[in-house]
Amino acid sequence: MDALGVVRIVSLVLAWLLPDGARGSQNASQRTFEIDYKHNRFLKDGRPFRYISGSIHYFRVPRFYWKDRLLKMKMAGLNAIQIYVPWNFHEPQPGQYQFSEDHDVEHFIQLAHELSLLVILRPGPYICAEWEMGGLPAWLLQNESIVLRSTDPGYLAVVDKWLGVILPKMKPLLYQNGGPIITVQVENEYGSYFTCDYDYLRFLQKRFRYHLGNDVILFTTDGAQHKMLQCGTLQGLYATVDFGPGANITNAFLTQRKYEPKGPLINSEFYTGWLDHWGQPHSTVTTEAVVSSLHDILARGANVNLYMFIGGTNFAYWNGANMPYQAQPTSYDYDAPLSEAGDLTQKYFAVREVIQKFQKVPEGPIPPSTPKFAYGKVALKKLKTVEESLNILCPTGPIKSLYPLTFIQVKQYFGFVLYRTTLPQDCSNPTPLSSSLSGVHDRAYVSVDGVPQGILDRSNVITLNITGKEGATLDLLVENMGRVNYGDYINDYKGLISNLTLNSSVLRDWMIFPLDTENAVRHLGGWHGNNRRCHGEACAYSEACAYGSSNYTLPAFYVGNFSIPNEIPDLPQDTFITFPGWTKGQVWINGFNLGRYWPARGPQMTLFVPQHILVTSAPNTIIALELERAPCSDNCPKLCTVEFVDKPVISAAVTYSHPLQDVYNQHSGLDHV
Repeated sequence: MDALGVVRIVSLVLAWLLPDGARGSQNASQRTFEIDYKHNRFLKDGRPFRYISGSIHYFRVPRFYWKDRLLKMKMAGLNAIQIYVPWNFHEPQPGQYQFSEDHDVEHFIQLAHELSLLVILRPGPYICAEWEMGGLPAWLLQNESIVLRSTDPGYLAVVDKWLGVILPKMKPLLYQNGGPIITVQVENEYGSYFTCDYDYLRFLQKRFRYHLGNDVILFTTDGAQHKMLQCGTLQGLYATVDFGPGANITNAFLTQRKYEPKGPLINSEFYTGWLDHWGQPHSTVTTEAVVSSLHDILARGANVNLYMFIGGTNFAYWNGANMPYQAQPTSYDYDAPLSEAGDLTQKYFAVREVIQKFQKVPEGPIPPSTPKFAYGKVALKKLKTVEESLNILCPTGPIKSLYPLTFIQVKQYFGFVLYRTTLPQDCSNPTPLSSSLSGVHDRAYVSVDGVPQGILDRSNVITLNITGKEGATLDLLVENMGRVNYGDYINDYKGLISNLTLNSSVLRDWMIFPLDTENAVRHLGGWHGNNRRCHGEACAYSEACAYGSSNYTLPAFYVGNFSIPNEIPDLPQDTFITFPGWTKGQVWINGFNLGRYWPARGPQMTLFVPQHILVTSAPNTIIALELERAPCSDNCPKLCTVEFVDKPVISAAVTYSHPLQDVYNQHSGLDHV
């Protein structure tokens, strides 16, 4: 089915749903949503109510597709959605707020309301969500003594200011005020954090009540273990639990009952899949396990939220990480009922069938999966190395410091910083460059006088032998791979966070270049070189000529263009980009930061390219920043190519495996699946 057909079906379903959606306009004063403690249930407008909800992250789905995804959730039989609000997505710099376009959370909630989907709001301030720093802004770390998620006065002051911005925007959208928001979560899985500061929870409770009023239900969510609920709950906040397929449902709800003897049973995060890490196999949870546990939960009369119903994408630099340090990939597919690209899966229809046994699901056509198009191979040409681009990447010039400064100290919160000094001694023989305190956060691409030397890595490689003459320029391009989002180490500083030594001598006199990649890409995007797709041997890369004697090429930008013909109807369409022969880097299309690619490690091999960033009116510009090793070199007659395909590959065999203690399994139940 073509894209026009999809639009027609969506329009028909919306028209069918409109009368139902119009019911939300009833007199707000008549609308109530409350807990019936006597009968262990919710009451919606005085009538018994049970929600069957699904998680969707508006910040991981382009606004272009919000209505499509919400409608598919509605047609699965859900009567509610659950959303996080990531503070750092809306306040990237102190006092600078973003609430338009893809950041327009109010519009997203209104769209849900138009479809008669209720909303469970989780505004943090911490959200976890496998999102950069758990949704907390990195600029909080400018206060180096700050204790996050506590009554630290410096932390409370900025939290209070943020809540004074976001919660008043949410108040008109509460169910009692005519909107769709039925419950609001305070903090998130606080019992899993070391501070266990009840005064912090009391502070949040008071501020939420101040901004939202006394009628809305405030709740908490924690893993279904006593030690987690002990620190995560507070009188006046309704305690809920989370667990996945394979968990003992009876025991999980008994744990909730010890903290809430009366009231509705609630699983706020029933896991339909699981998260991924670079270098680890793609996580899956069988459809059979999901539907079996879901049926048992619903058969008990419990309320449930399916986390995730659609995962989406960690565009740009927004992915999180876990400890011991492992970054999460660009795809947040999560093996959810709707795929990363919003496609219907077997799990979607199986979940819908279970829900149908307990409540009526909407009639009418389900919007189909969006069509995908394989645009083919596109040749990319090396434009400039990072070193050659410093005038564009860092137009204000470097910051000079005796010792290295962190990303936070130079007010660079994402992406890359280049650290430069000179070799204080002759290193004609291989000489150890070391970060003995694991001070490279997270990955450094090392060169001497423009000759690649290798990589220092936070987790695995803390010493690298380098060669060069005394006085030679030593460059380390340091990448922030994503801040830790869960556990005790979310105060995750990036860059060179401790001194480097050369042959045991501390290196000094650094020039530090914070790199503005987004602005640079806009300048580099004006280059219109090889506007071509390539075919046959011209698209191939030859390992024999690609690398010469080195395993690395200098970090560099590669640029190419391709046109989408006007005469083919219904283009552009969604697609996926793959990187044959490339190693690791970042990619932009028409200035849109798609995220990180790392086919050399896996399991993700393709990146989702939503159709709205593509154009037919002009050439589409691809810019890749390859960090480690390009599939071609300056002296190689073969071309670097990328390829657009119509099917994703996010579960390829991994080429690296680093055992990770899964800190989440302590409450997910997934270790039993």
